Amino acid sequence: MIPRPAVRGSRQRALWLATLGFFGGFAGVAVFGPLVPEFVNLLRLSPIEAGLLAGTPSLTGSLLRIPFGAMVDRIGGRAPFLVLLGLTLAGMIGLILLLWSRYPGEMAGTYPLLLGLGVLIGCGIASFPVGTAQISYWFPRNGQGGPLGIYAGIGNTGPSLSALFLPMIVASLSMLAAYGLWTVVLLLITIGYAVAMRDAPWFQLRKAALPADSEQLAAFGQELVPPGSLTGGLRAAAREPATWVLVGCYLISFGGFLALTAWLPTYWNGAYHTSLGQGGLLTFAFALVAALVRVPGGLLSDRISIRYALLGNFLLIGGASLAVALTGRFWIAFLATIGIAIGMGLQNAVVFKLLPCYVPHAIGGAAGWVSGLGAVGGFVLPPVMGAIAAGGPGGYSSAFLAITVLVAGGLTGVGWLTRWTWACELEPRRATTP
Repeated sequence: MIPRPAVRGSRQRALWLATLGFFGGFAGVAVFGPLVPEFVNLLRLSPIEAGLLAGTPSLTGSLLRIPFGAMVDRIGGRAPFLVLLGLTLAGMIGLILLLWSRYPGEMAGTYPLLLGLGVLIGCGIASFPVGTAQISYWFPRNGQGGPLGIYAGIGNTGPSLSALFLPMIVASLSMLAAYGLWTVVLLLITIGYAVAMRDAPWFQLRKAALPADSEQLAAFGQELVPPGSLTGGLRAAAREPATWVLVGCYLISFGGFLALTAWLPTYWNGAYHTSLGQGGLLTFAFALVAALVRVPGGLLSDRISIRYALLGNFLLIGGASLAVALTGRFWIAFLATIGIAIGMGLQNAVVFKLLPCYVPHAIGGAAGWVSGLGAVGGFVLPPVMGAIAAGGPGGYSSAFLAITVLVAGGLTGVGWLTRWTWACELEPRRATTP
């Protein structure tokens, strides 16, 4: 038997450090969103250009999730996570230098550069599947819903806090100070993660040239064994039909969450003429609810059937988005966006609870496909909603019809997936969470 000191760290430490790292990296989705109205005034952007600027961080954050999620199956999660955080820091430093030299009077012509910096800043968003796979390899298969719910729920508060505090700091100090303070926080998070994080036991034992079979790993509480191949996990996950159904579900729920976190400040300003601070506060409420609801959603998914949750969550998202599109009243629109947040948050928790069950042999690859392709909606939707908003009066509200249409399409795949979900749920429902 391998002595326990051969493996450093613990599953609890891995959970909280991965959550902290994801919190820092994921906040990049809201770097431009809360301040887009400010950039619109400075650069005279159209609604489509504003939507593109708000959604650009989601593009790289989405596409990089696929290779970086799969990379965990080969080398563990610590190194990929640090690379992504480092790229995000580089983008933030570049943004600070741009604002220091050009803001506010010489910003004309900087739109392409802002888009390029958004590409770098969005790299941290790709940390999600890395942390998901890290946690899945540390925890037993039948007790992952709670840890993954905590990870995603708390980590997802990064954009909501950015949406709240960035406009406040801009109003009281300056845009340069707001981005500078966040960069310092991100740097401290990166250092803390680098110092204290350890990969799951299998990766540590393999690096030390020690036996890492299932019997040895059981002594350390690890059940799942990665395929050990960079592309093998992606290929194995791609062969599972459930992977692609979950991609569609995640495109609507998480891609929609990314899109609305970036788009809502523009929506509130354009439809109801709110100030920068008011728009940030309203967006904070949406993002915070969507993030925190993932925690109970993950915990409940360990204990109750989720066959009907997929359908119910989609109906809530679709009905609430339709209400925003049709109403002209502020409070109805606000409550409807909270309804969307609840539906999206619960759906996100359900999707990632199913991954270790359907694709236990390639969690990193599956997490890469689902979170990567699913999150592309965060880049595509804001300019689409901007194009609808540019169509005339009431366009900012009508833009929510884009989400309603997506939900209608997603409902067609729910019945197909729930046929497999029943068989998948039997073991977790009988098991007790350690």
